[in-house]
Amino acid sequence: MGPASPYYQTALEIARRLSDDGFAVISGGGPGIMEAANKGAYEGNSPSVGLNIELPREQHNNAWQNISINFRHFFARKVAFVRYADAYVILPGGFGTLDEVTEVMTLIQTGKTRRIPVILVGTRFWQGLLDWMKEQMVGNDTIEMQDLELVQLIDEPINVVNAIYAFYEERDIVPSETEHPSSSFL
Repeated sequence: MGPASPYYQTALEIARRLSDDGFAVISGGGPGIMEAANKGAYEGNSPSVGLNIELPREQHNNAWQNISINFRHFFARKVAFVRYADAYVILPGGFGTLDEVTEVMTLIQTGKTRRIPVILVGTRFWQGLLDWMKEQMVGNDTIEMQDLELVQLIDEPINVVNAIYAFYEERDIVPSETEHPSSSFL
């Protein structure tokens, strides 16, 4: 998804708003939506971080990174995403994006990482997956309905930023006693 894509423009705006508000923005460091996130942050006030993955094709580092870290394996990269995030803002993507969404939902659900906002951006893209999870996973008792409350579905960039602030207005940014780092895998 290049600059002509509405999702690219949305990622650019969200990242710029978060960067201007003091959040470092971390992306997968590649092209498309990842590039938009890095570019938005790079043009803002806070660091733009790319967690790049070495792949035989497809992935290349985008030019909009103040900090660029290369990973050879996906699992190590996912640990870095989880360890340093105060919110997950996830726009449409492929299998890697789907893997990262379900990984973070699993880690929060099982108490292996602290609860932070998980925001899916793009109702048209994500709603079918959430409907399937409700129908099949909740319907077959493989997850509970409350597990789907781990994510929010939001379309407007300003509402994404507001949702992150609303979350932290209700609780402290540091882990609670039950989320203490010594009880997690990190």
